[in-house]
Amino acid sequence: MVSPGTRTWSIGEALTAPFRRLSSDQQRWLILTLVTIAAVAFPLIDRNEGDIDAAANATAFAVLALGLNIVVGLAGLLDLGYAAFFAIGAYFYGVTSSWQFHPEWASFWEPLRWLGVVVHYHANGEDVVHFTLSFWIAMPLAALVAAFFGVLFGAPTLRLRGDYLAIVTLGFGEIVPIVVRNWPTLTNGAMGLNGVQAPSLFGYSFGVSSSPYYYLGVALIAFLIFVSSRLKDSRVGRAWMAIREDEIAAGAMGVNRVKLKLLAFAVGAGFAGATGTFYVAKLQTATPDMFMFPVSVMILVMIVLGGMGSVYGVVLAAVILQLLQSWFLQDLSGWLHVLGRAVGNDWMQQIDLTQSIELIFGIILVLMMLYRRQGLIPATRATKALTLEQQTALPSRGTIDVDLRVVAPGELKPGTAMLEVEKLLKTFGGITAVKDVDLRVEPGSIVALIGPNGSGKTTLFNLITGMNAPDRGRISLLGEDITGLPSHVIVERGIARTFQNLRLFSNMTVLENILVGQHSRTKTGAVGAVLHTHAMLAEERETREHAIEILGIFGNRLMPRLNQVAKELSYANRRRLEIARALASRPKILLLDEPTAGMNPAETIELANQIKSLRGMGLTVFLIEHKLNVVNELADKILVLDHGEKIAEGTAEQVHARPEVLEAYLGRKVAHA
Repeated sequence: MVSPGTRTWSIGEALTAPFRRLSSDQQRWLILTLVTIAAVAFPLIDRNEGDIDAAANATAFAVLALGLNIVVGLAGLLDLGYAAFFAIGAYFYGVTSSWQFHPEWASFWEPLRWLGVVVHYHANGEDVVHFTLSFWIAMPLAALVAAFFGVLFGAPTLRLRGDYLAIVTLGFGEIVPIVVRNWPTLTNGAMGLNGVQAPSLFGYSFGVSSSPYYYLGVALIAFLIFVSSRLKDSRVGRAWMAIREDEIAAGAMGVNRVKLKLLAFAVGAGFAGATGTFYVAKLQTATPDMFMFPVSVMILVMIVLGGMGSVYGVVLAAVILQLLQSWFLQDLSGWLHVLGRAVGNDWMQQIDLTQSIELIFGIILVLMMLYRRQGLIPATRATKALTLEQQTALPSRGTIDVDLRVVAPGELKPGTAMLEVEKLLKTFGGITAVKDVDLRVEPGSIVALIGPNGSGKTTLFNLITGMNAPDRGRISLLGEDITGLPSHVIVERGIARTFQNLRLFSNMTVLENILVGQHSRTKTGAVGAVLHTHAMLAEERETREHAIEILGIFGNRLMPRLNQVAKELSYANRRRLEIARALASRPKILLLDEPTAGMNPAETIELANQIKSLRGMGLTVFLIEHKLNVVNELADKILVLDHGEKIAEGTAEQVHARPEVLEAYLGRKVAHA
C-alpha cells in the first residue's frame, strides 16, 4: 500500500531515470555514441544488399540536407534550385572519370599527365586525352567548383528575399538540367553518362557493392555534422541567423550581409557538389532527370521536418524520408497488393505508393506547419524556467563599472565634434523628409532630438547610420567623413543604434543577441570557426566576457535570462536587450530611437537612469524621445525637427520657450492663444 504523498513511478519513468539524471551534454554524447554504434553495425546485422543500398542513398540525401540547412535553415535564404549544385558536382566527376569527353591532345595536358590526372590515349588514328581524376581528389574539387557557382548565381539574388528569391533560385535549378541535356559532347545529353569510375582505396575498389558506399556516406555525415555544428555556434553562424531573423538589424550590428550571404551560398553549394561526386560514383551513371525540381523539394521537406537550423534534426529527417520512400512505401504497397488479392480488389492490387511520394511530401509540409513548426529536433533548446526567487526579485541597479569609453580624452582634437551633420537633405519622391539639417553632438554629452510624428527624426537616424543614402550633405564622426557608407561599415567606425520598433533577433537567445552586437569587433572566419584555432577560442572567450559585462549594466533584469530566447522576454526587457546589443559593439556614440516607448512610468524612470549612467561610463548618447520629462531630465541639448527642418536648438528651458516648438506640438491656434 502506497502512503499518501508518495509519488508512484511508471515503468517508463523508472527506465529513463538514469538518463534524465545526466546533464544535457552527457545525454547528447550518449545518444551520439549509440547512434554511431548502430550505424556502424547496420550492414553487419542486415545482410540484405537492397537495404544497405537504400541506407547508402539516405546518407547522400542527409549530406544534401546539411548543405541546404546552411542556406535555408541558418541564413534564411529560400533556395528552390539546390539540386543544381548536386548536378554540378555529379557531372564534374562523371566527365573527369568516364570515357565521354576526349579533347585533342596538346602540350597543354603534359603537366596534368605528370600528375596522373589525364592519360595520353590514341584512338581512331587520333591523339586524345582521357581523364582519370581520382575520386578522392574529385570530391573536394567538385565542392570548390559548386561553391564557385553558388557564389556566381547567388550574387544576382542578394537584394531578393522570400518569394522573389525562391523564384530566381528555381530558375537556376531548371537551367542546369537543361544545359546538361543540350550539351551532348560533354554530358552525353539525355542519354546520360555511363562508365563512371568507381572509387578505390589502398587498392580496394568499391565496385558495385553498397557497403563501402554506405560507410563512406556515414563518414561524410559525421564530418559535415562536425563542420555544420562548429559553423552554427561561431561568429559566422550567429551572423547567418541574424540575417535570417532580421536582415536590416543584422546590418546595423555590423554584419556584412553581402559577404555572409555569398558565404552561405558557397558553403551550401560545396556540400552539394561533394555529395554529387559521391552519388554518381555510387551509381556509376548520371542523367539529367536525377537532378530535377522534385529533388530540391524533397531536400527542403527534410529541412522543415527536421527543424530549420537544426543540424541533427535535418539528418534524422533525411534518413526517415529516404527510408520511407525506399522501404516503407514499397513494403506497404506489397501488403496492399496481398490484401487486394485476398478481397478481390483490382485497384488495391495495382496501387504503387512510391509514385505518390511528392503528394506525401506535401502532406508532411502542411502537417509540420500546422502542428510542429520547430521540427522534429528544434534548433533552439528549451530554456530552464526561472525560479520563483528570480521571477519575484526586486530590480537591482547594475553593480559592474563598465568602461565604455572608446576614444581617450587626450585623443580628441579641440573643437572636434563627436558627430556633425551639415546641410543634410533626403527626399522620397515629392516628399522632403530631411531638409538642410545641421547639428553637432559634442563628446561625452547627451543630445535629444524631438518633434511631432512624421517630422523626420527616424529618417535622420537612418541617414546617419547608413540605412539610407542622403541626397546631399555631409556626416562626420570625429571629423572623418562617413557620408553614404554602408550600415555595417558605419558600425565599425563607431556608431551603434536601436530602432523605434523593436528589431531583435527573436529566435536567438539573449546572449546570442549580444554576441551578434560584437560582430564588427571580431574577426574569426569560417575556416577558423571550424578548426577552433587558438585565436578563435581566445576571441570567443573575450566576447562572452564582454557580453556579461554589458548585461551587468542592467542589473538583474537580463542576467538570469541569459539563455532565454528574445521573443520570450517582457517588452521592457526586450527594450533593454536592444540597448545592450548596441552597447556590445563598443560604439563611440549611441543612437537611441524612442528607448522608453511603451514602458510604464516605473520602467521609464529605471531606464532613464541607466541611460544617464552611460555618460558616466564614457559614452556619448544621441536619442529620439517623445516623453518630454525624460528629455528634460537627460539631455544637455535638445534639437527640434518639424517637417524635416530644424526649428529650434538649445537647453530644455530655451527650447520650450520657443513659439515655433509650441506651434509644432500644439498647433498654431493653441500656441498663439
